[in-house]
Amino acid sequence: MEFDFTWLLWGLPLAFALGWLASRFDLRQWRFESRQAPKAYFRGLNHLLNEQQDQAIDAFIEAVQHDPDTTELHFALGNLFRRRGDYDRAVRVHEHLLSRADLSLKDRQRAQHALALDFLKAGLLDRAESALWRLEGTPFEAEARLARLAIYERTRDWERAAEVATQLEDAERGTFQLRLAHYRCEQALGLRQQNRMTEALTLLESLVDEIPGSARAWITLAELRHGLSNTQGAWEALRELCHRVPSHVPLIAHNLAVWAKLLQRSADARALLQGWAARRAPSLDVTQALASLEPDPASGRRLYIEHLRREPSLVAATLWLAGEHWGEGEEETLVKQSLERACDPMKRYRCAACGFEARQYFWQCPGCQSWDSYPPLRVEEL
Repeated sequence: MEFDFTWLLWGLPLAFALGWLASRFDLRQWRFESRQAPKAYFRGLNHLLNEQQDQAIDAFIEAVQHDPDTTELHFALGNLFRRRGDYDRAVRVHEHLLSRADLSLKDRQRAQHALALDFLKAGLLDRAESALWRLEGTPFEAEARLARLAIYERTRDWERAAEVATQLEDAERGTFQLRLAHYRCEQALGLRQQNRMTEALTLLESLVDEIPGSARAWITLAELRHGLSNTQGAWEALRELCHRVPSHVPLIAHNLAVWAKLLQRSADARALLQGWAARRAPSLDVTQALASLEPDPASGRRLYIEHLRREPSLVAATLWLAGEHWGEGEEETLVKQSLERACDPMKRYRCAACGFEARQYFWQCPGCQSWDSYPPLRVEEL
């Protein structure tokens, strides 16, 4: 039986026509979806610029549904969830990215970093630490170490905090010497609470040799020596601080004067404080310490007048008035109470980073957790 080529002549054009129609349908469908995805994306961007985070999230979810392979949209969506405080959904987005086999190494590292931030913001510190460890040897290594440092500070794991700070110092990511000194001081305080005085003393003595620019190291060493009845050694530590870190002399002026009187070295303490005061702006703590070293109360009161000549101060004026022989009537009592109440806020310390005020001096701000953010000056002196 012979093959009829007529059917072939009819079949080829028909097959071509059907293929063309199918391709046009796919092309139109692709164009429709492509138009829908950018519209949703730009709509989400517009909501984001207008700080409408809920509407932006809905728009980005729509865009991701149209193009589930777009990693940038996933990252944008995950960051939005984190900023909104919806940490569970942020974690799911970034874990979904990490589960994709076609994800590039760069995007995988980026997703791992984003997941660690999700856990950190959510307060899941153990999971955050584990996720941050996986970023070692990646471009996010320095950021991950800083985040781990914050975790160790928050959990008061000073040994591991010191290890990470040393790694950052060695990698030339900034200077962490003073931060390391704080960690060692915290360790020494822990040893002191455990009554391991010898170990604490050894740690602090090696610390001041290694980091002599740490005011806290000298002050902590002085307090420990004084607690061990070594007042001479305590006074020597404070005298060394006057030379090494003169900016923090107001913090130790009172103890310097008290311990000097116990050791009958008032003249030496007076010379140290007077030399400091001659080179710097007036300090209420230094003036008060110098006044306490004067054998004659009248001479001490004159120091407050000299302070007022150099810098007006309500606190100094109140201290001068306290030496006056006032009567014991109701009027005098009311005036004293009013002055003391007015002076109280001016005697506080204020964090330069967040403005948190406190009656005592803090090396780490209780408000913003910043180290060395408190100037060693009273509020009135700032």
